[in-house]
Amino acid sequence: MSFQSRLKNLRLEAKLTQQDVANKLGITRQAYGYYESEKSKREPDHDSTQKLARIFDVSLDYLLGATESKIIVANQIINITKEEIKLLNELKKHPTMLHDLASNPEKKIKELVKLYQMKKMLLEEDEGEYGDSFDE
Repeated sequence: MSFQSRLKNLRLEAKLTQQDVANKLGITRQAYGYYESEKSKREPDHDSTQKLARIFDVSLDYLLGATESKIIVANQIINITKEEIKLLNELKKHPTMLHDLASNPEKKIKELVKLYQMKKMLLEEDEGEYGDSFDE
């Protein structure tokens, strides 16, 4: 996948317009549009590339196509599946659960994902056994 298409996909995933990203970079929408255009030879400078990685919360390696993993935890690039990314995003809503990720983040995230899946499975079993509410 080219840098341009990767950048566009990240923007669309984040539900941002070209103008939104341009504003964050401090450039015009047209200038940013060139970054996404496959026909353009324009690429962002180093500082802008770093800003783009921060805006989309991905590694520079992912943004530049050096890796397919776009998740960074505790300054380490980790390889997890799309399902695990989805669950991680859910877990981010509970920061106390994520406090010890600095040591071996890939392993810890996989453990948290399993824990979350087990919790979800148990809750679904409870709903099936006891109904959706206490009134039944």
